[in-house]
Amino acid sequence: MIAVFFLALSVAVDACAAAMCCGLETPGFQFRDGLRLACWFGAFQTGMSLIGGLAGGELNEHVRMLGAVIAFGLLLYLGGVQLLSAFQPQSCRTLSGLERRKIAALALATSLDALAVGVSLAYLAVGLVPAALVIGAVTLLLTLLSALLGRQGGQRFHRGASACGGAVLMLIGTRILVEALV
Repeated sequence: MIAVFFLALSVAVDACAAAMCCGLETPGFQFRDGLRLACWFGAFQTGMSLIGGLAGGELNEHVRMLGAVIAFGLLLYLGGVQLLSAFQPQSCRTLSGLERRKIAALALATSLDALAVGVSLAYLAVGLVPAALVIGAVTLLLTLLSALLGRQGGQRFHRGASACGGAVLMLIGTRILVEALV
């Protein structure tokens, strides 16, 4: 189970960065917003790990490449929108309504690597469901902490933090694509 914990840490990194960006860019970000983000990210990581584990080893290479392309596109788009919004007049942004789509897209984009990790879980001597739950729980806890840390920076440096957060999302997407191609 120690191997699963380290796998969980590795797949949670992108989700943590995305959650931190949400905390940075959202005015009035509160603990419940961070908890909502963490639940979305944790649920997606758990679900993708389960799907990957059930899909089996033969899909490993296809899943990795397709997931990388999808994650790149989603993160490039979301990061670009966030970067551009940093230079537009302030509007009242919350995590409800339309923003739910943004959260779902971020959770999907950052959990696609958990799909490939799920495939690899078949080769470890652990149960799929407990392993997926560990991955989801680690992601939930770390993204909650990251979002709350992001909130602290966002309250001080909102415009710059929002632009920086958008650039970080775009860089994460680019890194995912480059790693899949190499």
